[in-house]
Amino acid sequence: MADAKKLSSMDASFLYLETPEMPMHVGSMAIFRLPENYNDNFFEDFKAMIASRLHIAPILKARLEKAPLDIDHPSWVEDEQFDIDRHIFRGSLPAPYDRATLERIVGWMHAKLLNRARPLWEFYVFEGMKDNEIGLYSKMHHACIDGGAGAALTNMIYDVTPVPRKVEAPIPQAKGNNEPRDIAANLIDSYQQLWRQPFDGSSTPKTIDLPRSGKSDLGSILFDNAMFQIESAVKFAGSIPAMLKSVSDVVGKISDPKSRDSIASMVSPPTILNKAISSERSFAGTSISLSRAKAVAKASSGKLNDVVLALSSGVVRRYLLERGALPAKAMTAAVPISLREEGNTEANNQVFGMICSIATNIENPKERLEAIIAQSTKSKEMSHPLRAFMPQVSNISMLGAPIMVQILALLYSRSDLSNVLPPSANITVSNVPGPRQTLYAAGAELLHIFPVSISTHGIALNITVQSYRDQLDFGFIAGANIIPHVQVMCDMLPVEFEALQAAFAPPPSMTSAAE
Repeated sequence: MADAKKLSSMDASFLYLETPEMPMHVGSMAIFRLPENYNDNFFEDFKAMIASRLHIAPILKARLEKAPLDIDHPSWVEDEQFDIDRHIFRGSLPAPYDRATLERIVGWMHAKLLNRARPLWEFYVFEGMKDNEIGLYSKMHHACIDGGAGAALTNMIYDVTPVPRKVEAPIPQAKGNNEPRDIAANLIDSYQQLWRQPFDGSSTPKTIDLPRSGKSDLGSILFDNAMFQIESAVKFAGSIPAMLKSVSDVVGKISDPKSRDSIASMVSPPTILNKAISSERSFAGTSISLSRAKAVAKASSGKLNDVVLALSSGVVRRYLLERGALPAKAMTAAVPISLREEGNTEANNQVFGMICSIATNIENPKERLEAIIAQSTKSKEMSHPLRAFMPQVSNISMLGAPIMVQILALLYSRSDLSNVLPPSANITVSNVPGPRQTLYAAGAELLHIFPVSISTHGIALNITVQSYRDQLDFGFIAGANIIPHVQVMCDMLPVEFEALQAAFAPPPSMTSAAE
C-alpha cells in the first residue's frame, strides 16, 4: 500500500460512530487443536506465518492518517514503523483453561478500543487449553473490513493442509507520479475520455477517473475532494435512470395496500434489550449441524438464513418469557446483506441491510419459521429497490462532515437517547458464509470460528453466525449491563434447534406406526 487511499464514507462512518461505550471492531474466537506430540512453539510459528503473508492483505500494515482539522475522511497509509509484536500477543488463560473461561476474557477484551495510531487489528493466542486446544481471539476495525471480506481474508491467511503453503514474496511496485505537471496531463486525458463516452455506443453509465495529489496538506485535500465531487457527480448522473426506477418501485410498493402490512411488521416494539449499553461486553458461542439446519430449511421451503432467524427468535422469545418481558407484538431483526460480488476480496465494506419480523409472538416453532419465511420474503421485496441507491450514498463526501458526525455520535451516546427513542430493530442477526473445507494454521487444525461482532446503543444483542465445514458457529455478544451473562441465552439455542427439527420431522411411516 504505497499510496494513500481515502476511506469511503461507509468505511469512515464506523470510525465516526465509535465511542468508548460502542467500539466498532469485529472479530472472532477461533479454536484450534494441536497435533499429538506437538513440540514446537505455536505462538512463534503462528506469528512468523502471519508475518510472511502480510503482503497478501495490505490493509494489515495500513494505519489511519487524519485530514487536517478532520475536514475530510482519513486515508489509509502504510505504517513505516509497523511492528508485528504490537499486533500479535500471547494471551494468558487462567484455570480451568476451558472455552467458557476464554469466552469471558474475549467479552472483556472486545470492549477495549483499538489504538488508532497503529494498524487497526490485534491477534491474541491462548495456549495451554484443555484437550490440546489453542484459542485465537482476533479483532479488526469495521472501517477496514466487513464480514464477506473477513471470510476471504481467512481463506488467504490459513491453509488447507497441515503443512503451511509457501507464499511468494511481493513484487515491488513503482509509486505513482503525483507531480503537478502529471496531474494536469491526467486531468486533460480524463476530460477527453468523459466526452468520448457518449459516442462509443456503450450503454453503461458514464464514469471518469480524475487524478489525485495523494498528499495530506490542506490544499491537496481540497483539490482531491474537488476531483472526487466531479467524479461523483458524473457517476450520479449516469445512475439517474436506475435510481428513478428504484424510486418508482418504492413508491409503488408503499402505495400498494398489500405492502402496508409488511411495513407495519417492520416497526419494532420496545423491549428490555433496546437500551443504552455500557462499555462492558458479555460473549458466548455454540455450534449446530449445518447439514441438519439445511434439512430444516428444505423441509420448510425456506432458506438457511430463515432457519438462523427462527433459532435467534426462539432463543430471544424464551429468554424474555422467563423474565416476563416478551412484547405482544412481533420483534424484529436487523439483517445485514452483502453486496459483494463473488470473488471480490477487497478489504472494505460492501453491505446493505433490511428489517425483518422474527415472529416472537408465535409460540409454535413450525408456525414461527413459516411466518419468518413469509416476512423475510416481503422484507427483501421492500428493500430490494433501495439497493440501487447504495453505491451512491455509500461514498457521499462533504467537507467538515467527519467532525460533525463524531460530535453527534458522542452526544447520542452520552444523552442516553436510545433509552427513550423507538428501536430501529430489536436485535441484529447476521449469517456469514465460510469455508467448507478444513483449515489449518501453523500445523494446528481449525475446529471453530465463533464470530464476535458489534453491540450498539438501542440494539444490545448481536447474534452472528459463521459456517465452517458442516457446522454453524454462533457468536452471541451483548452489552453486559443489558445481558450480564449471554451464555444463558446461548445455551438455549441447541434446545430451540431440537424443537425446530422435531416440528419439521417427517411423519412416521405406516409400517413404523403399526409396529
